[in-house]
Amino acid sequence: MKYRNPILSGFHPDPSICRAGDDFYLVTSTFEFYPGVPVYHSKNLADWELLGYCMTEENGLDLQRSGPSGGIYAPTIRYHDGMFFMITTNVSDKGNFIVYTDDPRKGWSEPRWLKQGGIDPSLFWDDDGKVYLVSTGHDSDGHCTIDMCEINPFTGEQLSETVILSYGCGGKYPEGAHLYKCFGKYYLMMAEGGTEYGHMETIQRADFIFGPYETCPHNPILSHRDDTKGEIHCVGHADLVEDQNGNWWIVCLGTRCNGGETGIMMQHHLGRETFLTPVVWDKDGWPIVGNQGKIELSMDGPLPGKTDLIETKERKAAVRTGCQTRLDFIDNFSAEKADYRYNYLRNPKLKCYIRDREKQCLLLKGTEETLNDAASPTWIGIRQQEFCCEAGVCMDACKAEEGFRAGLTAFYNQFYHYEICLVKNKAVWEVQLAKHVHDIFAVTARAEIPEGKQIQFRITADKEKYSFYYTVDGETEVLLGSGLTAGLSTEGTVPMSFTGTYLGIFAERGNARFQTFYVKYRGNSSAQDFALAAKSVK
Repeated sequence: MKYRNPILSGFHPDPSICRAGDDFYLVTSTFEFYPGVPVYHSKNLADWELLGYCMTEENGLDLQRSGPSGGIYAPTIRYHDGMFFMITTNVSDKGNFIVYTDDPRKGWSEPRWLKQGGIDPSLFWDDDGKVYLVSTGHDSDGHCTIDMCEINPFTGEQLSETVILSYGCGGKYPEGAHLYKCFGKYYLMMAEGGTEYGHMETIQRADFIFGPYETCPHNPILSHRDDTKGEIHCVGHADLVEDQNGNWWIVCLGTRCNGGETGIMMQHHLGRETFLTPVVWDKDGWPIVGNQGKIELSMDGPLPGKTDLIETKERKAAVRTGCQTRLDFIDNFSAEKADYRYNYLRNPKLKCYIRDREKQCLLLKGTEETLNDAASPTWIGIRQQEFCCEAGVCMDACKAEEGFRAGLTAFYNQFYHYEICLVKNKAVWEVQLAKHVHDIFAVTARAEIPEGKQIQFRITADKEKYSFYYTVDGETEVLLGSGLTAGLSTEGTVPMSFTGTYLGIFAERGNARFQTFYVKYRGNSSAQDFALAAKSVK
């Protein structure tokens, strides 16, 4: 059965998967974005529903001290004896912790903090009931290791000394390790080479859980490190799952590069995404992943259920252009609660986000914290999930002081963002296009407008650039300027980063009222589409 990769597009890195009966559950990293660790559900491995999040302030998520790409690192989800367990690292808090639940839809426990450090923790239940924690570590000489100890998963108590399980298979940064028991042997699978263009997945196995572990003769079992002309790069950080029919699968992260008329550049700005590929086992008991260690955007596999991604002429065209209507998002703010797809920066001040269901608007109360600060400005956004898309919103200022800014943004982190916004500048109202790249923040275009007018902002995007438009009181739309996607690409960020671009709305130093925020993936549509989108939800 055909399905499309990535199965979770946009910023969805470090995937982990488990099965409970006929149901599959998947989690990914979230770093400084709130809430933490989304939980997705699927019946067929190709189509995923966002159920909610493992971590919020209600069960102790603290991102206040999280810098760019700090916070929540790679999680692992496991199901055992009617319970779900999620283990991860908050590098900006107290390190590794576990939460658990009997139903991911009903919330998760308080965190149980762990003694064993490192990142990328994972859990393994052995046949005798013992539970083991594996995570990254270092030996006395500073060499990277994969460490293991026995723990109580409900309390976090460490029940044995930490031992070195493996030094990896020769690549740098062995990490993202998972233990499995298959065919009577213990398999240790891990990522190596760093999560960039040398990324790969390797595997070892042993007769006993403490080893010694032998290395797979055809490692790496998954890598695109030598494929410079392909459409998928950086694959690795994988997790194995067996479906109810006895078929095996791997989920892994990967990236798709941006670029324009000059062709593919080795840059990505959508973030590390989640991909799926079938796995078979050779006669010697080693996994063969995808097409001899390679994966593709369109793949065949024995999915455990039917998928709605039917391979029609229209669908093939959508895949080629990177546009999918199933990703479309629109919010007229008439719902009681915010859509699960929304994220905030660090721990949000929720009193600054007021939904008026009757008037169908969202009031954002801007504070002194701005998009340029390592803080939690009044900002709310959703992941950009494909290259070709359009975002739009209506807004007007309610209460503003000098320096007020509010509008629509393509946002990577505090050092890398573009926004088109309404600004109060020395008692004059302007629409401005502002850009922050590295340590340079500049207004690159501006236009004075009359006070008290409603503004419509629109961003269109393709692989090469973002274009920024505004309309005053429904009159003629104006193109204010553009910004290269390269400016929001991971490869150019300082410090090193692991996230992806969001499309969002924000307010600073004053209040702004927003109506009909949307993101759609039908290509770069005409200016009139904003009115059509707004009309469609009323």
